[in-house]
Amino acid sequence: MSTKTSVSASEFELVSGLEIHVQLNTQTKIFSSDSASFGAKPNEHISAVSLALPGALPKLNKEVVAKAVRMGLALNCTINQLNFFDRKNYFYADLPKGYQITQDNKPICQNGYLNVTLSSGEEKRIGINRIHLEEDAGKSMHDQNDQYSYVDLNRAGVPLIEIVTEPDIRSSEEASALLTEMRKLVRHLNVSDGNMEEGSLRCDANISIREAGTTEFGTRCEVKNLNSIRNVRRAMDFEFNRQKEVITTGGRIIQSTLNFDAEEGTTSPMRSKEEANDYRYFPDPDLPPIHISDEWLAEIKASMPELPAEISKRLVKDYGVSASEATLLAEDIELLAYFNSALPIVKNKKSLVNWLTGSVRALLSEQDITISAFKVSPEQLADVINLVDNKKITQQIALQQLLPLIVSNEGADVNKLAADHNLLIEENSDELAGFVDEVLSKYDAQVQAYKKGKKGVLGLFVGEVMKLAKGKADPQKINEVLQNKLK
Repeated sequence: MSTKTSVSASEFELVSGLEIHVQLNTQTKIFSSDSASFGAKPNEHISAVSLALPGALPKLNKEVVAKAVRMGLALNCTINQLNFFDRKNYFYADLPKGYQITQDNKPICQNGYLNVTLSSGEEKRIGINRIHLEEDAGKSMHDQNDQYSYVDLNRAGVPLIEIVTEPDIRSSEEASALLTEMRKLVRHLNVSDGNMEEGSLRCDANISIREAGTTEFGTRCEVKNLNSIRNVRRAMDFEFNRQKEVITTGGRIIQSTLNFDAEEGTTSPMRSKEEANDYRYFPDPDLPPIHISDEWLAEIKASMPELPAEISKRLVKDYGVSASEATLLAEDIELLAYFNSALPIVKNKKSLVNWLTGSVRALLSEQDITISAFKVSPEQLADVINLVDNKKITQQIALQQLLPLIVSNEGADVNKLAADHNLLIEENSDELAGFVDEVLSKYDAQVQAYKKGKKGVLGLFVGEVMKLAKGKADPQKINEVLQNKLK
């Protein structure tokens, strides 16, 4: 029994590290030509290799290695240019060989880090212990039949990287921020779709507690197969509180593997925690070592895209956008590509940012589509923005009338479309002055209020003049005429 029954719950801190399994988005499996796509009928994507039939030999998919290296470079890791595969031995019904091919002593990437930003604005560095390659197991289904469990081996042999962090996480918020960044990175690098619902990104959380201020680690428990960022936070918070209660009431934490019940928000024991020697690791005799040449590594480095953090800094520096706008563009690959396509055509770069992060984003959200499904091309949007900035059309008319016309007239010339539909601002000073006089005579009481200092009514006048002009007038010009008339 523990002797620390006098320690209060508030004096503990969380210590956690994550094991993040990322399914790589290759077309075929890691050691065979079987399809690795999701959603097929049970046991449709299998072969002699997936079934582990006698004599079937694995052959490494080169693209898997390249994608792992890309992830390692993004996470500031050392790339081990000579690494090899091991066998991890355990029995389970959906593991046909009776072992999993993975990497133990010599993983492909080691000793990296990722900086994450917390809600307070504080930046936290979380160490990356290793990234290793491995194959996925199949899937057991226990709810298809009252008497038997069914096995689907479509997933057996699907390529994974496992990203193992250092035990640097001190709160569920930090874990959430890390997973959010990881999901953005795998998508940005085209390593994985990062879809947690389909199992493309899964997470195990090692959780322990210790007295605040101490450096020794407590006994850890591993919560398995967390399939959403929200559930990672919930599981971590529950387990932290559970372990605090055990210790403060004189109990002892037993090292174990836990299951998380998403409905109840609680953890429960699955089995005692395995150690490395339980798996009897040894080098796989059927697979030669992986040798990453200097030339190939240089080629992968050269093909690396600019990372979101670097893009954000450049956008802030080059275009004077806010940090939040820059982050929004940098983290959405499709939106960034759209931005880059419109950039050479648009006159005012900041206007393009404002439209994409404001009006266009609102339109996409309203229609529940992504920018790739937006029927207005980057070049057409640039033309619209130029018309607005050159005061040839009002933003309201552009949004409410011109954009819908562009959508329904695919590939149309924006300037011609605006002119043909009589949407351009008409520079008729006499007509505008007449509209202003009409509005001021109609709202005499408000005119007197304005003259007594109630300047807020000016917006009313502008709106009414705009109605009479059917939206085809420059609000700034209306403002000038109104103020001259009201002096």
